[in-house]
Formats: sequence, structure tokens, C-alpha cells
Amino acid sequence: MGENQATQQSAPLWSGRFSDTPTGELELFGASLGFDQRLWPQDIQGSIAHATMLGRQGILSAEDVDAIVGGLRGIAADAAAGAIAFDPSVDEDVHMCVERVLTERIGEAGGRLHTARSRNDQSVTDSRLFAKEQAATLYEAALDLCQAILAVSREQGDAVMPGYTHLQPAQPVLFSHHLMAYFWMFLRDTVRFKAAWEAADASPLGAAALAGTTYPLDRRYSADLLGFSHVIPNTMDAVSNRDFIIDLVYACAVCQMHLSRLCEELVDWSSAEVAFVEMDDSHATGSSIMPQKKNPDFGELVRGKTGRVYGDLVAILTVMKGLPMTYDKDLQEDKEPMFDAVDTVTGSLHALRGMVSTMTVKADRMRECAHEGYMAATDLADYLVGKGMPFRQAHGVAGRTVAYCVQAGVKLQELTLDELRAQCDLFDEDVFDWVDIDNVVARRDTYGGTGHEAVAAQMDLAVEKLAAARGALG
Repeated sequence: MGENQATQQSAPLWSGRFSDTPTGELELFGASLGFDQRLWPQDIQGSIAHATMLGRQGILSAEDVDAIVGGLRGIAADAAAGAIAFDPSVDEDVHMCVERVLTERIGEAGGRLHTARSRNDQSVTDSRLFAKEQAATLYEAALDLCQAILAVSREQGDAVMPGYTHLQPAQPVLFSHHLMAYFWMFLRDTVRFKAAWEAADASPLGAAALAGTTYPLDRRYSADLLGFSHVIPNTMDAVSNRDFIIDLVYACAVCQMHLSRLCEELVDWSSAEVAFVEMDDSHATGSSIMPQKKNPDFGELVRGKTGRVYGDLVAILTVMKGLPMTYDKDLQEDKEPMFDAVDTVTGSLHALRGMVSTMTVKADRMRECAHEGYMAATDLADYLVGKGMPFRQAHGVAGRTVAYCVQAGVKLQELTLDELRAQCDLFDEDVFDWVDIDNVVARRDTYGGTGHEAVAAQMDLAVEKLAAARGALG
């Protein structure tokens, strides 16, 4: 091969109009292959659908379609085996890489694949296919975490723990009730992931660069081949819209926030001072200098990664905020935030599922702490209301009783009847049932409350919701 031939072959596929092209650092700066090579399965999937549609419409011959589809499947097999070299110094992006390798393998027919197609609709087709796949994966991973939370909640159904407001002891609750609050958070995340999946479920293929094409395409047919439910009706919107990526990254950001909240609690509960739970050795690490340490590192890491997912959302929103119609090179920056967000949240969901499933719950320690902080004070006031005292007045009596306990260094449950009657003569022997921690919890049996029957009903509902959510995508 002569030098001119080699230069011509390595030139970009779009170089016909140019007398010179970017080289060196500028060429690498403009290349996206370093990260969008990850989309090779979607790129090949989209190209097979496009070629098949072109053949059905009589735009390509059956021989060309067979050669193209066979060549693309061979590339897919080689890529899966790691036998395709993705080199940004050779190819600008994954689309050019696949087309170049295809043409090298099957010859002239490979050059016909791009008929009636632009990288603009090709790229966003790849991203939509990827977004659907990842939204479905995240959806199932969130459901798996919900399942793990529900299992631990059922196992620890009778454990009583302190409930807090302002990080101050407030009222005792069932540990299962506390944990199930996170079940509902993550179940809501599945709704957002499903919405992101639906947002991505539309085909831009056939929009070409921005205005459509003169070829008699069947966009509905290629959409069906790719599993899209419908075709985007405006070609300009088709190539410029990245709302579906924003929706997916937003869903990731909210889910990561929920993950971080639960990790914050697990880290706190794992401390020696609180000691409500202990992480399994398989989900903890030690110290390089302090032999005694057992650190809830994975919870801390999930919590720490929340900022980067927020950053991914801000990044894609900022990319889109000032873009004119239709395609602009800025849109090359749409993929890395999506990749990073889905990878981070997927890893975090798996990590937290393992942490929750394997942790040891220290129910005795929780119960001990549930007697601290005068958490039966509201029930003491409610007792007086039952005796006919207005609640605001009863609130004051209960407050003064707590103040007495603080000064005396005793718990509410340790007061004698005489001490209670010194605060209010309405107190009688039955008051001790009212301040018993188990009774305090059990009385809160209204719908959604922490009483045993209410929590059991809540978990039954959770089972129904999980069953209905499984397999709801695709």
C-alpha cells in the first residue's frame, strides 16, 4: 500500500470537504471513542436494524444487507471477546470505529450502511437503547434492595428502638417501622426509573442529521426492530433531545440521596456509642494502623459518592441549558454523566443490599436506649387527657414531670406513684401501663403507625407492591 493510500484510508470518514484535519492533541480532544466505545453493543444493534430496514425498503440489495448484518455480528462477537481495538488515535467515535472495521472486513458494502443515516440520529439511538437497558437494571436493583429491607424488617418485627426528631430522642418505634420507611423511598425510586425508561423508549432513527431524508424509510419498522414503542414525530427534536438522559440521571440522583440517608444511619448505628447494628465482616474494613478497628467503609463510600451523582445531574443540565437547535458538539458531553451516574448508583444499590442483608441487629441494645430520653412523655400527657384534662394543660404537666426526672436522674418508668401525684393528682396505678415502652409502641396502631398490627399491615402491603412491580418493564 502506498503512502497516499494509507493517508487516505486513515482520514476521517467526513474529510472529503477538507484540505486539512485536526491532528495530535486536538484530534484526541475532539474524540469520544475513549468513553463511547462502551456503546458498541447498542451501535451494532442499531446498525443491524437500520440495514435491515434499508433492505426491506429496497434501498439496499439483499446481498449488501446479508454482508452488512453478518459483518456486524462478527464484530459484535469479537468486541465481546475483547478482540476489537478501540483507539482514539484511529477513530473519532464508536460509530466510525464500527463502520471502519466493517468496511475493512466486507468491502464496499460496508460503506453503504450509512445510507439515509447521520451520526446525529445514530448516536442518540445508541444512547436511548443504553438508557432503557440501564433504567431497567436500576429498577430491578432497587426492588432487590426493597426485598432485602422487607426481609430484615420481618425478621426483626418485635425490636423496639428510639425514634428521633432533630437527632433527639422523641418516641419509641419498632425497628421494622423505621427500616420500612426506606423501603418506600426505594420503591418510589423504581417509579422514577420506570419513568426514565419510558422517556427513553422512543426511536430517533431515521431523523438523519436534522431534517429527515429523501430515502423512503420506514421508521416504524426500524423502531419495532429495536424494541421502541413509538417513533419521535419531529426529526429536529429527535436529534437534539436529551431529556431522557436528564430523567435517568435525575432518578439516579434521588436514589443516591436515599441511599446516602440510609448509609448515614447505618454508619451511626454501627458506632460503639450507639451499637444498634454491626456490619458483617464481608461488608466492613479495618485500619492499617489500629488493629481493633472495624469500619463501615462501604456505607461511608456510598454516602460520599452522592456528590458525584449530583454533579452528573448538574453537568447534563448545564450542557443543555443554552443549546440552539439541533445538534451541537456540546452533546458529546451527554454520555459521561449518564455512564457515571448509572454505574455509581448500580454499585451503591448492590453494596447497600449486601450491608442490610448481612448486618447483625442488636435488639437488646435498641430496647435499652428506647427507655432513655423520656420518650413516653407524650403518652403521659395523653393519659391525663383521658382523665379529662385539656391536652395543652396535660402537656405542661408532662413537661414538668420530665424536668423532675432530669433533676432526680431517673427515668419516667422509675417514678413512684407518689412522685407522679406530686405533679398531678389525676395519676393512678394504671399510669404505669401508659409509660411502658412496649405499650407506647403498641398503642400507635393507626394506619401507617408504628404499632405491631399497623406495621404488619404495612409489610403485607409492601409484599403486594413488590409483586406488582416485578417485571413491569419491557
